[in-house]
Amino acid sequence: MKEKRYNSENFKREKPLSSSKIHLSKAAFTLSAPDIRRLPADAGIEVAFAGRSNAGKSSALNTLTNQRGLARISKTPGRTQLINVFEVAENRRLIDLPGYGFAQVPLAMKKKWQKALGEYLEKRQCLKGLVILMDIRHPLKDLDMDLIQWAADSDLPVLALLTKCDKLSQGKRSSEVLAVKKVLESLNADIKVQAFSSLKYTGKEQADGVICEWLEQEAEEYLLPDENDSDDVDEFTK
Repeated sequence: MKEKRYNSENFKREKPLSSSKIHLSKAAFTLSAPDIRRLPADAGIEVAFAGRSNAGKSSALNTLTNQRGLARISKTPGRTQLINVFEVAENRRLIDLPGYGFAQVPLAMKKKWQKALGEYLEKRQCLKGLVILMDIRHPLKDLDMDLIQWAADSDLPVLALLTKCDKLSQGKRSSEVLAVKKVLESLNADIKVQAFSSLKYTGKEQADGVICEWLEQEAEEYLLPDENDSDDVDEFTK
């Protein structure tokens, strides 16, 4: 099992966020970074969004923030090459990670994007919640399960958003949610599963509540990792 990311020796408490309520609609684009070395200081709280390149990640971000153009929606899956940062409040950020599982891109480019994803997940200490987006018609692919298992081993809470649920009937939608919950229950981790539709706003309120709860936690100021840290970041580069 992977070593826990957080322990009593690698952080000290900061003052809690002064505001008592986070509003995702206040999200504003801050920057795009090719790797974690170009990101804002590793402080405060971040909630990251990850998923296969065709899972509707950008659409979900736009729906959750009530901003049609916050995250760019590409007609070609797999074009999110950078780590995109959106500030919601002071030291509270949403992170749009590079999509994984894409096929029609050069291998060298794929490895570069996936290295950035792996480094972020392994080394970013202010990461406090992971939203994993999966097409409800094709959930729990191998890479999805790898990411969810990593989060479970790292004591990182997960919100599994089953996107594009408007494409299924109510009955089929409910059965898919139950099936995913049953599989993930075996991990004995903090994982919530929610059907979601960017088009119909299904699950928006529930997802908003989970994400805001994560962002409203008391912040922790982490010690910066050694530049020569040799933590394994190859898990998501395959």
